[in-house]
Amino acid sequence: MTTSRKEQVPLQTAPKVPGHSQRWLILGVICLAQLTVLLDNTVLNVAIPSLTREMDASTSDIQWMINAYSLVQSGLLLTAGSAADRYGRKKLLIAGLALFGVGSLVAGLADSSAQLIAARAGMGVGGALLLTTTLAVVMQIFTPEEQPKAIGIWSAVNALGFATGPLVGGFMLNHFWWGAIFLINLPVAALGLVAVVALVPESKAPRGDRPDLLGALLSTIGMAALVYAIISGPEHGWTSTRVLATAGTAVVVLGVFAYWESRIPYPMLDLHFFTNRRFTGAVAGAVLITFGMGGALFLLTQHLQFVLGYGPLEAGLRTAPLALTVVVLNFSGLAAKWAARLGAPVAIALGMTVMAAGLVSIATLTGHGYAGTLLGLLLIGAGTAVGTPVMAHAIMSSIPPEKAGVGAGINGTLAEFGNGLGVAVLGAVLNARFAALIPVAASSLPAAIAEAGSEQERVRVTEAFASGLESSQLVGAGAVLLGGLVAALLLRRAERGESA
Repeated sequence: MTTSRKEQVPLQTAPKVPGHSQRWLILGVICLAQLTVLLDNTVLNVAIPSLTREMDASTSDIQWMINAYSLVQSGLLLTAGSAADRYGRKKLLIAGLALFGVGSLVAGLADSSAQLIAARAGMGVGGALLLTTTLAVVMQIFTPEEQPKAIGIWSAVNALGFATGPLVGGFMLNHFWWGAIFLINLPVAALGLVAVVALVPESKAPRGDRPDLLGALLSTIGMAALVYAIISGPEHGWTSTRVLATAGTAVVVLGVFAYWESRIPYPMLDLHFFTNRRFTGAVAGAVLITFGMGGALFLLTQHLQFVLGYGPLEAGLRTAPLALTVVVLNFSGLAAKWAARLGAPVAIALGMTVMAAGLVSIATLTGHGYAGTLLGLLLIGAGTAVGTPVMAHAIMSSIPPEKAGVGAGINGTLAEFGNGLGVAVLGAVLNARFAALIPVAASSLPAAIAEAGSEQERVRVTEAFASGLESSQLVGAGAVLLGGLVAALLLRRAERGESA
């Protein structure tokens, strides 16, 4: 009985089937769709001054323009993945592109803050569908031997979106009005729709269970509440009524969701996945790694601008080596070859160690100017290229192929949760260290500099901020290293158990 149950879980036991004849072309199509969503995660940040001025938007309006997208997207990832498995991944990919395109059109032509916030929420729905279906399609069209390289290319697109978002936004704002940053999505979405209809094969679970509507509702509310609590913590205080009430709601709703999923015969999220040590190890490591990297990379732009003195466009250009390293190593297939030779546990441990070393370099070599930061970016890029695709593949390969959409939803949810928590916690570490060194009422570096009475005091304020950045980057490095070691250890134990 025990042996037969194990055989039903890992992907390796599935019968081998040839990959789709046009799989690499299809991968290019879905990566294009993926890149559009990822660019929109960062491109709005550079338009904040223009929106504030031209729409007379308040601080609260700006926050909701940003958060409406991330809250809807993170809340729906698991539900979107489950729907893709049930109703068809191609259908949901087309729906995601259509919703994202319509939302971009409404956002680009919006003439009020309320319209733009509503459009961003609609784009979040499309983004959730795209992020889950793209990875699920990759798992369907490639053979198990080719999946690591394909996921590596898919992961490289994530890094490319992170690096090019601010650059694209800055270029568009220099030549056009703010709405152009949304309208530029339209031709990409249209091209993606045509290509998906023509090339991507349909795939879905072989048998259709009853839809888990209550589970979908509970997971959406619970995850959205959890992410909102994390986002609100730094601004309103972690012990404020708003944050505590939202976090309490998230805990209760997600607890009810877990109970419901364990009781019904057709769960959206099968909790038996967590009895698979490979899955559990990859999930535990992924949370810690995205926590450390998400927060540290958020602080990187502040390091470049406030400590090294670069402007926004210059800072964006100087983060490019990170993405270029990931792209070169993944698109060339070198990272996949190294990972295959090392094995998943060693590849993850090595990749995360190199990433942590890169964060330490950025934190401790500030006195060497950009040279220390460049070294750190190259190390982070190399570690990301080797370790991150292996981690994603470990999660996806631990789940039955017919649940690929749910697996992609879990992977995306972990990334959203870890990134949000990392930004909040490492930002809090920075602020606490900064406030301890500078006894002023100002809550940010620009405000503290404005209050400084002399050049010597301004230098002292900048050095205190740099010290806070160093502390928070080191915390992020520790989380990444710990995540890599935890994942490697648990995956090694899983491999030994499977071989036994």
